[in-house]
Amino acid sequence: MIRLFKHYVPNAVLLLGLLDITLLVAAAEAGWVIRASQIGMQTEPIYTRIPQLLSFAVALELAMIAVGVYGADALQSLRFATARLLVAVSLGTTFLSLIFFLVPALTFWRSNLLYAMALAFVLLVLLRILLGKTLGSQAFKRRVVVLGAGPRAARIKQLSRTPGAGFVVVGYVSMNEANRIIPEAIARDAIYNLADHVVLLNASEVVLALEERRNALPLKDLLRVKTTGVHVNEISTFLERETGRVDLDSVNPSWLIFSDGFSSSRMLSSMFKRLFDVLASLTLLTLALPLILLTALVVKIDSKGPAFYRQRRVGLYNVGFDIIKLRSMRIDAETPGKAVWAEKDDPRITRVGRFIRKTRIDELPQCWSVLKGEMSFVGPRPERPQFVDDLEQKLPYYAERHMVKPGITGWAQINYPYGASIEDSRQKLEYDLYYAKNYSPFLDLLILLQTIRVVLFPEGAR
Repeated sequence: MIRLFKHYVPNAVLLLGLLDITLLVAAAEAGWVIRASQIGMQTEPIYTRIPQLLSFAVALELAMIAVGVYGADALQSLRFATARLLVAVSLGTTFLSLIFFLVPALTFWRSNLLYAMALAFVLLVLLRILLGKTLGSQAFKRRVVVLGAGPRAARIKQLSRTPGAGFVVVGYVSMNEANRIIPEAIARDAIYNLADHVVLLNASEVVLALEERRNALPLKDLLRVKTTGVHVNEISTFLERETGRVDLDSVNPSWLIFSDGFSSSRMLSSMFKRLFDVLASLTLLTLALPLILLTALVVKIDSKGPAFYRQRRVGLYNVGFDIIKLRSMRIDAETPGKAVWAEKDDPRITRVGRFIRKTRIDELPQCWSVLKGEMSFVGPRPERPQFVDDLEQKLPYYAERHMVKPGITGWAQINYPYGASIEDSRQKLEYDLYYAKNYSPFLDLLILLQTIRVVLFPEGAR
């Protein structure tokens, strides 16, 4: 994997993205030439239309990221990738058509876009046909040796078998654990030189997955492996990179303290984040006001009670604030003073409420909280005080998620289905900690783009 702005991008995805951008520029140029020849227009040198070519390529590339073209499912299935590509090309071209009306000089005519869109779709699909399953094969996977044969090593083994895994385990070494559960692991005593063993396996990384590290770290072995040029990682760092979340089962306070992340040098990033929040919330509130008012009217007609409701949530540094949402449940959904988890197919949700939850329309009034500075567009979802009190007692490091401003959307929301239980909260906490630890404007942009996928393809909304 390659680390971009503190976020890991698989090598296969990065390579595919670069090839896609190249093809998109080629499709835009071909579309221009074809249309120019049809109307008898003289074709000028390519440098005269670089802004138009780049606007086409960037818009469609962002649309592809947004709808999940580079996800594990798209890399494994040509049918899935083709469907998402069709949506991405249509979405990107629609956006470019809008730009044409606002800033005509920045993009092509609509007739050019039609040809470029068709060519882009064909070329992108052909690229995936030619590559086949190469991108998901072992050619792009790191070869890993695991030191350990207990439950932690078994977790790595299970992770390596998931679709889209970016690594393959080429060997397990048992470090004399009492609870050995990996039968194929080779005993350390049977290996004369561990560094030579790792090199012979052509491994690029060694992962330390010991159950008990106290007085058990093979420092001499690890030093020799490191000096051969092979990366050495602790399991918590390895799992964070591979899963995009902080693994609560393996992490400890010292790792959180000494690992990279939670940087305080975010003043410039925070300023840009706040500026974006203000401008985006003002714009969205202005544009969405008719939709909010119309939905409020429909909610009022559909069921008894107010169209909007306020609810107390816990924000930055555990400071409480009220959010405003469009009502999606009956007014008698909860006993006063008692918070209740939402359920799958919750009977308390109204007919209109089910639709506005799936499309996230009920979240739009929260832009007011963003404008006031109580929330951000991107961050951990704010929870209710009753849930927070309970979760802080049951989940380690839960209070740390309140060290960043809560958001309307977040890393947990685009990676984990809607959850309403202690175990769901644990899974979402792991994603929230990853965001708090690795925050950057790049990660915010990635989350905002992929929120489009969640809206277009609702999964787990309740």
